[in-house]
Amino acid sequence: MKGAALENSANGPPEPRGDSRRTLLCADVPLLEYTDAWRLQVGLAAARKSPRLDSDVFLLLEHPPVFTLGRRGGRENLTVPESFLEKSGIPVFHVERGGNITYHGPGQLVGYPVMHLQAAGLSVTGYVEGLEEVMIRTAARWGVACGRNPLNRGVWVGRSKLGSIGVAVRRGITFHGFAFNVNLDLEPFHWINPCGLKGIGVTSLQKELGHPLPMAEVRRSLKESFETVFGAALAPVELEDLRRFAEDPGDPEGPPRCG
Repeated sequence: MKGAALENSANGPPEPRGDSRRTLLCADVPLLEYTDAWRLQVGLAAARKSPRLDSDVFLLLEHPPVFTLGRRGGRENLTVPESFLEKSGIPVFHVERGGNITYHGPGQLVGYPVMHLQAAGLSVTGYVEGLEEVMIRTAARWGVACGRNPLNRGVWVGRSKLGSIGVAVRRGITFHGFAFNVNLDLEPFHWINPCGLKGIGVTSLQKELGHPLPMAEVRRSLKESFETVFGAALAPVELEDLRRFAEDPGDPEGPPRCG
């Protein structure tokens, strides 16, 4: 981390990424089990590639406590015995997103866009930069200055990570996404090397400001930032309506659970 440059977003709003006339279906969900969210994303990604679903989707939610490992693995980045983790009652899942180990919990906003990159006029790099920009702009609305760091994708406040990114792209359709720390308990991050990195910190808006934030207002700000960055409108949709669009991923057990 030492000597790594922190890159802020460009001055002024960026050019909209994609067609400004596009509308994304948006499900704003209070709390959703990780396996339920995974099955929904995989099913929606499959449906988006077919005529079954002709709109992109943005899922915004929080998870109960859970650790996830990306394609690079991450069990070697546990800093506590696995027996300790088992006693904590927090499950660990191995999924197909990019990146290494991370933690999700209540008070962290997780965004899962299911997007057709070609239809949106986006490259994978441009898409990831857009997700970073969404978090940078949302933090700025609450007076927290953060930026990018070449050490690892996501957004940073100095030497501490405020938001992480781990995406998957299957047949040109994105799923998984970003995790933005608002009011969550940061203690479980001490049990891992976050994102496989040693000697870094993890922070939240609450930690930076010294007080918790109203989650409903942060959600609203984040959705507005998403619309601005990606040049699209978010149309509210009920979770159950999205479930009817989603194709069955064919795995009743969900993602592999470790341990």
